[in-house]
Amino acid sequence: MKQIENVLPAEIKILYNHIYEYKKGIRNLILYTINNRYSEQAFKRLESQNIPYLVQKAGKNNINLYFGHSDCLEIVKMFADRPLNLLTPEEDFILGTLLGYDICRQCKRFCSRKKERCAV
Repeated sequence: MKQIENVLPAEIKILYNHIYEYKKGIRNLILYTINNRYSEQAFKRLESQNIPYLVQKAGKNNINLYFGHSDCLEIVKMFADRPLNLLTPEEDFILGTLLGYDICRQCKRFCSRKKERCAV
């Protein structure tokens, strides 16, 4: 007799990995773009883990799910009212830094977005 496995979709497995990284202190803020069909499952999981989160529409079928430390989310709330491609260079830099992206690459990205010449 075959045993029926409870198989989780890849998107949920990735979410669980992000939650693990947050709970272990590897990251303070996570941005995960997830299909709307998994949003309720994601919300329930974050709520059951007492992890604060913020939702931003990301196209027709997806959402951007920010979660992590409440201080980081407070900053994200200041510019989560518009698509990521409309962020100012400063907002983009702040978000990338909060997400733990390489700081030198963030500096180069900031300079190129400002169209200034910066020595990094």
